[in-house]
Amino acid sequence: MFSSFIKEKIKVSGTDINLVRGGEGPPLLLLHGYPQSHVMWHKVAPKLAKQFTLVISDLRGYGDSGKPPSDDDHFNYSKRATARDQVEVMSKLGHDHFMVAGHDRGARVGHRMAIDYSDKVNKLCVLDIVPTYRVFADANKQLATMYWHWFFLIQKAPLPETLIGNNVEFYLRTQFRSWGNSSDYVTEEAFTEYYRCLQNAETIRATCEDYRAGASIDLEHDKADMDQKLSCPLLVLWGELGAMHKLYDVTETWRERAADVNGWPVKCGHFIPEEAPEATINAFSEFFGE
Repeated sequence: MFSSFIKEKIKVSGTDINLVRGGEGPPLLLLHGYPQSHVMWHKVAPKLAKQFTLVISDLRGYGDSGKPPSDDDHFNYSKRATARDQVEVMSKLGHDHFMVAGHDRGARVGHRMAIDYSDKVNKLCVLDIVPTYRVFADANKQLATMYWHWFFLIQKAPLPETLIGNNVEFYLRTQFRSWGNSSDYVTEEAFTEYYRCLQNAETIRATCEDYRAGASIDLEHDKADMDQKLSCPLLVLWGELGAMHKLYDVTETWRERAADVNGWPVKCGHFIPEEAPEATINAFSEFFGE
């Protein structure tokens, strides 16, 4: 995977960010979701690199990026801190203006980035999410059942860390079976990488902190910015077979937070770039290539 890409780590404020980069054209930052790493883009990266200069990184706490210590208010894993990492990475690579696509947690980072750094983010695509505050505000039995891991991972340490660590492979395979249309879309090579990273107790801790931040300080940041809409064009894609399609009118929900929104469902589950790579490539090529 990524054999034609440059692999490196870049030091930013407070941590190191692991990434691969390559391609030609306007810069496009790709951000992964939970419980994955930059590897989740491996099916789409080779074709997208013919059109874009790709920077595909591990979020802080994930993959081979640094795992800052936990803190009482969870700021170290807030989307604000994580977005800052990625903006600094892009700056160090010479990209002062760029486009962003994020899946799952990476989409939440992208959302925060487009608010905090509206002068840098030209376009944003979010995959299979609605804004974080809406998920907690709308929580009911159906949502809590589908999004069970949100409420599991935010429990006080070391409860989720201990339970995940007792059988990492079972937990990881359960995530992919629960959220995807099947488990066949995750290649063995990709699964091996996800498993390798999650076997690290520090990765388990850090990724739980990401969710704890989502249920605390991220909501404070969202509340403070509630009257500020995204100014950049926003593309929203979601899985037609997944939870978002069942729970929300996704495009209309995003119109509460952005002035220029377009989007549609993709015939797959949650893990869009791995389940529907061609649809992902086509959507990105059209949206980011305009």
